Amino acid sequence: MSFSSRIPNFHNKSADERRKIIAELLHLSEDDVAILKREEVSEDVLDIMIENVIGKLSLPLGIATNFKVNGKDYLVPMATEESSVVAAASHAAKIARIKGGFTAVYSGSFTIGQLQICRVKDIETAKERLMAYKLELLEIANSTNEILCNLGGGAKDFELKTIQGNQDTYLLLHLIVDVKDAMGANAVNTMLEALKLRVEELTEGIVLLRIISNHATKRTVKVSAVFSKESLGGEEIVERILCAYDLADSDIYRGTTHNKGIMNGIIAVVQATGNDTRAIEAGAHSFAAKDGSYKSLSKYEKNAEGDLVGSMEIPLSLGLLGGAINVHPTYKLALKILGVSSSEEFANIVAAVGLAQNLAALRALVSEGIQQGHMALHARNIAVTAGAEGEEIERVANNMIKSGSITYDSAKKILDSEKVNKGV
Repeated sequence: MSFSSRIPNFHNKSADERRKIIAELLHLSEDDVAILKREEVSEDVLDIMIENVIGKLSLPLGIATNFKVNGKDYLVPMATEESSVVAAASHAAKIARIKGGFTAVYSGSFTIGQLQICRVKDIETAKERLMAYKLELLEIANSTNEILCNLGGGAKDFELKTIQGNQDTYLLLHLIVDVKDAMGANAVNTMLEALKLRVEELTEGIVLLRIISNHATKRTVKVSAVFSKESLGGEEIVERILCAYDLADSDIYRGTTHNKGIMNGIIAVVQATGNDTRAIEAGAHSFAAKDGSYKSLSKYEKNAEGDLVGSMEIPLSLGLLGGAINVHPTYKLALKILGVSSSEEFANIVAAVGLAQNLAALRALVSEGIQQGHMALHARNIAVTAGAEGEEIERVANNMIKSGSITYDSAKKILDSEKVNKGV
């Protein structure tokens, strides 16, 4: 399906108008549109997802426009409670389109599972025995998932390492599994369980932990884009962004917030599609510190034309099937809107959203300031909290923005003043 993700004035449409546009572009069914409009999820489905269900919590589901990744256009579903995230990602993607959009390269869907082996009397002999029986151990692991192996995935290798802890010297077996289009936690953990007894026999130790690692160093995306200096606001803005990036890469206090901005975009897409937000968040921040100090996940430089070049490498363990995705209709629909056919394509888009979000935040920080755009959207929330309804919401929000005071007290005063003028 070919279409343009460039939809002028999309943000000025009503929710019904936006649904109609998306449905026409992506050939969504009436049932799909009904899910977007009402998000009707039965309590039976919710009971499958978690324990002790008493209700459900809704989040706004928006669409980021303008994204072009590896030459293909995408409309990106994003679920978040934070104002300005969807708008910022869309705007940065619009700037990136001028120079061709985002280019992304996937390292492969390899996930690492850890076996912790304790009380090993002779570490070196244990390592030698494990390596000598590698083929047998891989066969045991793969016997647990015939379907995955038939698709070309499965346990492909393992690595051994020694960790000196306070309680013991631990031998770790890192099982490397190609999980294909799944996130992979269940498949990998099942393989590790199957290995336990044989590994204990070979090492004469005790296998304790058998669990996937979210430090997904073998499942990364490298993404990059060129942002024209004219669209960013000129050479001075480019230089300011470079200085802001330099601080993020040099100082953990700024670097943490800088990377949080990247995750604003990434987590919104991950959340919309029913993937594991905690695994993605943990993996990203550990990757930022993989060389011993916490660094910026993104990098920026200036090219010969004076344009800004942004790039990033980030681990992304994402799946198109399994878990909540199989049972929750909105997650399924979000993936349908995204239109991806593999976890590789999916991860490439998510990485592009993260880089776009970061660029938008940096541009705002070094120009008008992050608060101007953020608080303009936040003003509507304050107006509602103060009791504004219907057309009052925009009117109160606009008055607060003009006055420069976006607070609950200001909203109440504006509302009270309107009531007095109306004689209420």
